[in-house]
Amino acid sequence: MILVYTHKISPRLKYAFKHIFTRILGIPVSFTTVIEDFIAHDSLKMSYTKQALSNEIFVRNHELIYEQGLSDVDVQVYDWDHTKCFFLTNEKSSIPFDIFSATFYLLSRYEEYLPHVKDEYGRFTAEESLALKNNFLKQPVIDIWAYKIKEVFEERFPNFIFPDKKYSIKPIIDVPSPYFYKHKGVLRTLGGTVKDFFSFKFRSLYNRYMVLFGLKHDPDDTFRYILNRQKTSRFKFIFFFLIGDYSTFDKGVNAQKKQYVSLIKHVADYCSVGLKASFFALDDIQVLKKEKNRMEGILNTNLSASRQSFSKLNLPKSYRNLVDLEIMEDYTMGYVNHVGFRAGTCTPFFFYDLDFEIQTPLKINAYHVLDYTLLKHNSQLDKKETIGRIINEIKAVDGQFIPVFHNYTFSDIDRWKGFKELFNFILESIDED
Repeated sequence: MILVYTHKISPRLKYAFKHIFTRILGIPVSFTTVIEDFIAHDSLKMSYTKQALSNEIFVRNHELIYEQGLSDVDVQVYDWDHTKCFFLTNEKSSIPFDIFSATFYLLSRYEEYLPHVKDEYGRFTAEESLALKNNFLKQPVIDIWAYKIKEVFEERFPNFIFPDKKYSIKPIIDVPSPYFYKHKGVLRTLGGTVKDFFSFKFRSLYNRYMVLFGLKHDPDDTFRYILNRQKTSRFKFIFFFLIGDYSTFDKGVNAQKKQYVSLIKHVADYCSVGLKASFFALDDIQVLKKEKNRMEGILNTNLSASRQSFSKLNLPKSYRNLVDLEIMEDYTMGYVNHVGFRAGTCTPFFFYDLDFEIQTPLKINAYHVLDYTLLKHNSQLDKKETIGRIINEIKAVDGQFIPVFHNYTFSDIDRWKGFKELFNFILESIDED
């Protein structure tokens, strides 16, 4: 256990320290405001105040860690040892910046509460983020910082052995609609037929009826392939199925259809299954509750994880609704148009509600690569190199890589050609040196 001396113990302080030491480095952390207790402690310890007590490991604190609510925080980003940092301290500090206030700023998504320009779906964009503006979006800076302070402790306490940690993968399969042609109902099928005909999409029209008559395989029905890959992988995939009502934004299959229900149950035999919340469930807790109950009725168990349509988040409301409905994990945090680390970490963390100044029980699993994002690269080599660079960053800190693919990604047709290879490249990264 590491003991931290500080003049004041705040919820923000405990939140940041526990992410660095407990969730990343695997060391329990405790706090004291009593100098005598700190001096008597004979294992890992450090002080976190305005001035060092003696020659102990010391980090000078920034005022953000003790504030309540939002303020106009001045954030100046600097280069530091092949990465970036902010909230600089003084020369007496063992780390030249307040790693814990900086960690809190990124994890709490402080900047997403401040005024910013949203995109057409109402999302916070990477272009508005401190990370992209200062060129550290593609680094898990919090994990890098944690490993830097680990080096400081290893030098001061050479006999202490930190727990081992290994690189891992948690593949996400997002299913907005399980089929491209099948089980869409008479009206939607007729509408699609008319649209194909008058748009001169005769190949699509041909494929539609070949699938409907059972003479061809539905291109989006890739579940057999994905489940076969699951059977050879040591990490469990997580599927998120959309079962909300049909709308302008969500055009999936009716969740009452027995073929869809059977598919979800079949997938749940091999993989974890969560809820892909519909677009309108984002702001309406009653719609979200209905979809949660619907999924629990299919799975015959409590729903533990969710992911929002269009990767849209409205903080803090989106996460508060999940907390209120006792959904314990979310996989929405990430950027649709950029690869990287939206919250600055490749380690799952808990949602901190800045309005109420509390850590909630909702675990945030931020994703790092979305299949759609890779389409901006024309060549297969560029796509693979983009993924490889993110994997290398995560491996360097023994973190968890969370890629998001869709069921239609594995159709291997049109723009999705080669994505099966990319998915396998990710799975095989676990066996590389």
